Amino acid sequence: MHVILNSMSIELIIFDLDGTLVDSCKDITRALNYCFEEKGISGFSEDEVRKMVGEGVNRLIEKALEARGIFSFKEPMLECFINYYKEHITDYSRPYPQVKETLNQLKDFKKAVISNKLTDLSIKTLNSLGLLKYFDFVGGSDLFSERKPSALPILETIKKLQTSCDRTIIVGDSELDIKAGKSAGVKTAAVTYGYRDREFLKDADFLIDKFSDLLNIIKLIGT
Repeated sequence: MHVILNSMSIELIIFDLDGTLVDSCKDITRALNYCFEEKGISGFSEDEVRKMVGEGVNRLIEKALEARGIFSFKEPMLECFINYYKEHITDYSRPYPQVKETLNQLKDFKKAVISNKLTDLSIKTLNSLGLLKYFDFVGGSDLFSERKPSALPILETIKKLQTSCDRTIIVGDSELDIKAGKSAGVKTAAVTYGYRDREFLKDADFLIDKFSDLLNIIKLIGT
């Protein structure tokens, strides 16, 4: 199936990265645990890390330290994490099923990635997994003055790619993506296979159980 634009169609699809396009939890967990264990602090399971990711690396480190009752070491831990993660960013990370095939079928649409991950780490992840070529723009938390759930990254991306809120949809795996989308006045779709339980996704306009469901949602909006 190849989706064709019409006068009522979505023009821009904005994607979250981790938990939406790519399952990166194992690499994030390994980087976090490497740095914690270097300091003699016990690490975390992937399930524990999955619940902590989404708000950017600063908040990840803060949450992880707080979970161990530690309120220092943030800066050295942050530096350690970024340095280790850069070198091992896609050792185990992979696109979710149907991501590449679906993006190929959405070639007539403008597409962007807005992540609370740092921009260079987002680009490196996408490039390493052969996904970067599908996107017109990639923006991380350091590129904008505010991060999701603020609407600002979405609004600036819409302006940059010269479209409008009513012709934009955001696809993400967390309440942060939904809140950002609602605040920006764009349509929202939440993937149910990502890092958040369904209860966090109830406010989305659409739910996506498998990535290719996005094709039918785009068609539905355009009819």
